[in-house]
Amino acid sequence: MSIGIIHSLEVPHLSHDLINDRIQTLHREAEEQRLIAGVQRVERARRQVQRANERLRRALNRQV
Repeated sequence: MSIGIIHSLEVPHLSHDLINDRIQTLHREAEEQRLIAGVQRVERARRQVQRANERLRRALNRQV
Protein backbone atom coordinates (compact mmCIF):
# COMPACT_ATOMS: atom_id res chain seq x y z
CA MET A 1 0.00 0.00 0.00
CA SER A 2 2.86 2.40 0.67
CA ILE A 3 3.99 2.00 -2.95
CA GLY A 4 0.57 3.21 -4.10
CA ILE A 5 0.81 6.23 -1.82
CA ILE A 6 4.31 7.09 -3.01
CA HIS A 7 3.26 6.66 -6.64
CA SER A 8 0.22 8.89 -6.18
CA LEU A 9 2.46 11.56 -4.63
CA GLU A 10 4.98 11.35 -7.49
CA VAL A 11 2.45 11.69 -10.30
CA PRO A 12 1.40 15.28 -9.52
CA HIS A 13 5.06 16.19 -9.07
CA LEU A 14 5.98 14.63 -12.42
CA SER A 15 3.02 16.32 -14.07
CA HIS A 16 4.05 19.65 -12.56
CA ASP A 17 7.63 19.15 -13.81
CA LEU A 18 6.40 18.25 -17.30
CA ILE A 19 4.20 21.33 -17.40
CA ASN A 20 7.07 23.56 -16.26
CA ASP A 21 9.39 22.00 -18.86
CA ARG A 22 6.80 22.59 -21.57
CA ILE A 23 6.32 26.20 -20.50
CA GLN A 24 10.07 26.78 -20.57
CA THR A 25 10.29 25.18 -24.00
CA LEU A 26 7.48 27.41 -25.29
CA HIS A 27 9.22 30.49 -23.88
CA ARG A 28 12.49 29.50 -25.59
CA GLU A 29 10.69 28.84 -28.87
CA ALA A 30 8.89 32.18 -28.64
CA GLU A 31 12.20 33.97 -28.03
CA GLU A 32 13.74 32.17 -31.02
CA GLN A 33 10.80 33.27 -33.18
CA ARG A 34 11.20 36.88 -32.01
CA LEU A 35 14.90 36.75 -32.90
CA ILE A 36 14.15 35.23 -36.31
CA ALA A 37 11.51 37.90 -36.97
CA GLY A 38 14.01 40.60 -36.00
CA VAL A 39 16.64 39.22 -38.36
CA GLN A 40 14.06 39.03 -41.14
CA ARG A 41 13.07 42.67 -40.57
CA VAL A 42 16.72 43.72 -40.74
CA GLU A 43 17.28 41.72 -43.94
CA ARG A 44 14.12 43.21 -45.50
CA ALA A 45 15.23 46.73 -44.53
CA ARG A 46 18.70 46.07 -45.98
CA ARG A 47 17.18 44.99 -49.29
CA GLN A 48 14.98 48.09 -49.34
CA VAL A 49 18.03 50.29 -48.74
CA GLN A 50 19.91 48.50 -51.52
CA ARG A 51 17.01 49.04 -53.94
CA ALA A 52 16.72 52.71 -52.92
CA ASN A 53 20.46 53.18 -53.43
CA GLU A 54 20.23 51.57 -56.85
CA ARG A 55 17.33 53.85 -57.84
CA LEU A 56 19.27 56.87 -56.61
CA ARG A 57 22.38 55.80 -58.52
CA ARG A 58 20.36 55.36 -61.72
CA ALA A 59 18.69 58.74 -61.24
CA LEU A 60 22.03 60.45 -60.67
CA ASN A 61 23.53 58.75 -63.74
CA ARG A 62 20.65 60.02 -65.88
CA GLN A 63 21.35 63.60 -64.79
CA VAL A 64 25.02 63.49 -65.79
